[in-house]
Amino acid sequence: TRPPSVDETAIHFGISTEEASNLYKELHNRHAIFLDLDEMAIRMANPFSGIPTDFKVHANGKTYFANCAWDMLGIPAALHCDAIIDAVFTESNETVQLEVKDGKVTNSDLLVHFPLPFTRWYDDLVFT
Repeated sequence: TRPPSVDETAIHFGISTEEASNLYKELHNRHAIFLDLDEMAIRMANPFSGIPTDFKVHANGKTYFANCAWDMLGIPAALHCDAIIDAVFTESNETVQLEVKDGKVTNSDLLVHFPLPFTRWYDDLVFT
């Protein structure tokens, strides 16, 4: 439910912290993860968020944070499980709860709006 730190990754793989940091940077450069470079911490490992967000996904007895509305649906898909999602509408601060069962949203006819086309998401990934 949280990403490993550089130090934890180094210990897990028996490598130096510097090597782990360089590998994190390479994964970031390849868009496999998105780092907070100031802290060398994983901010995003799509569809998972490394920080608390308005998109909470409850699955397999754990709570995960998603980066956005798209990713909140991606977490149950990635985990191949059912989920309950608590989300907050960005513009109105209204809350909604969705259920994903057998790969489908079962209790809503809501639409997701993306302010930018996919080709521009990495222009400002945190905003998108």
